[in-house]
Amino acid sequence: MRSPSILAGLAIAYALTSVPSALDKGGIDLHGSYDVVANWLKPIAPDYLLSPVTVFAETPDRIFIGSLGLTPKATAPPTLTVFDPKVPGARVDEPLFVVNRRGEVIERWTQWYDRFPSIHKVTIDPYDPEKHVWVVDRAAQQVMKFTHDGKTLVMAIGERGVAGQDDKHFGQPSDIAFLPDGTFFVSDGYRNRRVVKFDRNGRFLTAWGSEGSAPGQFRLVHSVAVDAARRVYVVDRMNARIQIFDEDGHFLDQWPGFVTPVHVVITQDQFAWVSDMGANRFAKYDLNGRLLETFGTAGKFPGGMNSPHDFSVDSEGNLYVSNAWNFTVDKYMPRKGADPNRLVGQRYTAR
Repeated sequence: MRSPSILAGLAIAYALTSVPSALDKGGIDLHGSYDVVANWLKPIAPDYLLSPVTVFAETPDRIFIGSLGLTPKATAPPTLTVFDPKVPGARVDEPLFVVNRRGEVIERWTQWYDRFPSIHKVTIDPYDPEKHVWVVDRAAQQVMKFTHDGKTLVMAIGERGVAGQDDKHFGQPSDIAFLPDGTFFVSDGYRNRRVVKFDRNGRFLTAWGSEGSAPGQFRLVHSVAVDAARRVYVVDRMNARIQIFDEDGHFLDQWPGFVTPVHVVITQDQFAWVSDMGANRFAKYDLNGRLLETFGTAGKFPGGMNSPHDFSVDSEGNLYVSNAWNFTVDKYMPRKGADPNRLVGQRYTAR
């Protein structure tokens, strides 16, 4: 008799193959209802591979990109996927910069580069009228808040470079999500196995989670998002599932059957979009966890996915994906006349 986990995997595999395609005839659905802008991100440094981990589109002309560093193409081993500082000539450099709609660098936050040894997330609180920029860094063990222009560090939560599991420390934090009143949640993370809740001033409120695979436990807490009902969606990456909680950490539900989920976004129309680095595809769910759409396939060609670690959508509907193991950030533009139900929406923001 097959185990429940195998049956769940078969069910999700069937669902993935049974979702309708955007194609009229033949082929496979490579990148859904999008056209890919080939070679969109311009080279950051000649003859180097960039290792991007996060992308955030504030506007179509201001897209933040965070990376782990640069590897010389000449010395990069053929099997290289993740930045390795031991590769000859590798540089822990270019951790945070901003590009325009053509993928050209328009800002470099060089004054803060020493604060970002292993950046994992960059975003802006959608409810903040001053549009502060938030950076989550795993190795720094901090969540940092900067002015919109990047000139001033306004707040740093966590002791710099020191791991812990109390109300003043993180264990390789990974993501952040906000409520309309300024409350925010941090997924914490690669070393810790918890979600931490703070008030708008960065004061610790509560935390939940422990090591394991039971409901409310985690093996790697990788991403966090909230919906209109203030429910908290948590990517439990190494348990191959998403767990849902109320805002105080009470377990509500779980969605199993993923390969290696990495990022979840609740969109304005109250659907969940998830990128899965193991499956190299995107999937859309209703908020009961029912699979509605999928697109994407593995590959190193333009539009092919290779660890879609983070994604963001701008006000024009363009989708930006940090295809980490392809060493690039790709831009996917909605096709003319595309079915809006097959396009990733913008992050939910209460009106």
